[in-house]
Amino acid sequence: MAVDILKPSASTSQQTKDAKSAGNREIGFALAVILILTVLFVPIPPFLIDVGLSFSVALSILILMVALWIKKPLEFSAFPTVLLLATMLRLSLNIATTRMILSKGHEGVNAAGHVIGGFSQFVMGGDFFIGIIVFVILITVNFLVITKGATRIAEVGARFTLDAIPGKQMAIDADLSAGLIDEKESQSRRKELEEESSFFGSMDGASKFVRGDAIAGLIITAVNVFGGIVIGVTRYDMDAAAAADVFTKLSVGDGLVSQIPALIVSLAAGLLVSKGGTRGAAQTAVLGQLGYYPKALSLSAGLMGILALLPGLPFIPFVMTGAALAFVAWTVPKKRREEEAEIAAKEAAQQKKSADSEKDSVKESLKMVEIELVLGKQTSAHMLTKRDELARRVQKMRKRFASRYGFVVPEIKLSDDLSLDPKSYGIKIHGTMIATQPLRLGEMMIVLGDAPGPDVPHDLTKEPAFGMRAAWVSESFTSELKRQGFEPIDTLSIVLTHLSEVIRNNLAQLLSYKDMRVLLDRLESEYKRLIDEIIPTHMSYSGLQAVMKLLLAERVSIRNLNLILEAIAEIAPHVRRSEQIVEHVRMRMAQQICGDLLHNGKLSVLRLGNQWDLAFHQALKRDAKGDVVEFDIDPRLVEQFATEATKVIRAKMDQGESFVLVSAPDARPYVRMMIERIFVTLPVLSHVEIARGVDIRPIGSIS
Repeated sequence: MAVDILKPSASTSQQTKDAKSAGNREIGFALAVILILTVLFVPIPPFLIDVGLSFSVALSILILMVALWIKKPLEFSAFPTVLLLATMLRLSLNIATTRMILSKGHEGVNAAGHVIGGFSQFVMGGDFFIGIIVFVILITVNFLVITKGATRIAEVGARFTLDAIPGKQMAIDADLSAGLIDEKESQSRRKELEEESSFFGSMDGASKFVRGDAIAGLIITAVNVFGGIVIGVTRYDMDAAAAADVFTKLSVGDGLVSQIPALIVSLAAGLLVSKGGTRGAAQTAVLGQLGYYPKALSLSAGLMGILALLPGLPFIPFVMTGAALAFVAWTVPKKRREEEAEIAAKEAAQQKKSADSEKDSVKESLKMVEIELVLGKQTSAHMLTKRDELARRVQKMRKRFASRYGFVVPEIKLSDDLSLDPKSYGIKIHGTMIATQPLRLGEMMIVLGDAPGPDVPHDLTKEPAFGMRAAWVSESFTSELKRQGFEPIDTLSIVLTHLSEVIRNNLAQLLSYKDMRVLLDRLESEYKRLIDEIIPTHMSYSGLQAVMKLLLAERVSIRNLNLILEAIAEIAPHVRRSEQIVEHVRMRMAQQICGDLLHNGKLSVLRLGNQWDLAFHQALKRDAKGDVVEFDIDPRLVEQFATEATKVIRAKMDQGESFVLVSAPDARPYVRMMIERIFVTLPVLSHVEIARGVDIRPIGSIS
């Protein structure tokens, strides 16, 4: 056991390895710096010079690529140090090549290594005058353009950054005091602020390295040319022309090899300090902003096309440039739309994720779903392939309800419930199960009514929405049923019809206070002033909602809200009870009510009968003003009325009649109250609610 305790753990061993690796890297880096300094004093062979020059070019290219792809300048905060080392490397290689050129230049253009010889042949084309011109141009571009501009940007950036530090620190302290950030975030921001000020201050000084490197390169090249000519003539007995040719090629080749990396590093420094507050890689900052304006690109393409048509100018280059600009101008909006769609999709996914997380929260469980269609396990599996059609038909159903009854019914939630019978479904209103119904999956339903059953195997049942006589038949007999004149109904239609009827029977519960306020807010300004006259002088908003609920309870549409408000304004100053207000509103809406109940242009009427008109009239108790205050009727008469009404109404319904029951105006609410217990969907009108000009068709009476 003691051995196990003394044995080093895996994490300790890994930490030891990491420490050794870090120590080795530090030693290697220090040796590399010492090696650069050694090159200043110790002669090195041409092969090592070639290696050093190729490494210098590679390092400069690497610096440029990093400067292009970083998102913000602070990601390359080591740039001043890297710039110093790269400059020192080039200067040490300059001294090494100078030593080789002056000592062995008489041997030919490859005396100082093949890299310098290759540049002297490739860039200069073997002509030292061309090399001198190219070298002077590179020096001019590097010294006067890139380096000077980068130096100025670094100076201004350093000054502004240092001046802005107190304000930024105060902003961080204010955010911390307001609780917008925590202590850890504030420390991170302060650290970033310190690094930013240090970086721009260092860049201000580091830009001087590039400027000094350009001057040093020019001086070294001049020294090599004149010193080489003198040494070639005096020591190696070369004529002046030959010495000038050889040593100029070598010196200019050496200058090009050093100045090209210097130019690349200067460009990297300029890109770094000019990025400023722009986030993202250089291609994002430059190309993204240049190509953000399709109109500018299109105009530029048009100008290129005009220049191509001008006499004396080459046609093809300008046309190619204009075509490229036009192509970019065409693709940029398309790409931008795709990016916006992608961003919108990500936001939608994030919102969905947030919504899903909210669903799992305790608060979400307290929210009440207004309408919910609950499916059993097998019913849900059966409906799986029909979910899209179900959603589409539910949406159409909601639109029909909105146009028919004047308000938008709530969203209908579809869910599964393992507590239900697997082959059934249920309908909930405000979380309460209103109806459940079994389904025969894989079978069709036909409504029979009084007709005999089909000549195929079937099982009698009741249609769930209206309680009519029906039958279940296998789907394999669909064509035979159609041939016999029956109309098969699939399970999805059965569910939706039942759902529609349940919603229609519960419209009053589904009209919330919020829905009512939405309806009122959509009214014209004149009717909003009418509401201000009614509320709160004569009634409240909740009283107005109660009136609308009473109308919807009898399936009277509130789509004509203007007329409803006018009717309320007429009666509200004189009565207070919502029931009395509703009766007046119904009388004013007689045309609409009768129009919605017409069948084949006629209104079929079942009268109450003289006996029951008298009985209900005598049951009404009135106050001194003549207003009805109580409905007092013998319970035996209620039972007798229910029996006689059921017998007559059922017979008419079995005959397929579509009709209304008509009673006296003062007794209508009480007749409706008794009838709705037996026949929920049967409309009950008073005599004054039958509009003028309506074609009435009497079909009998309850007597």
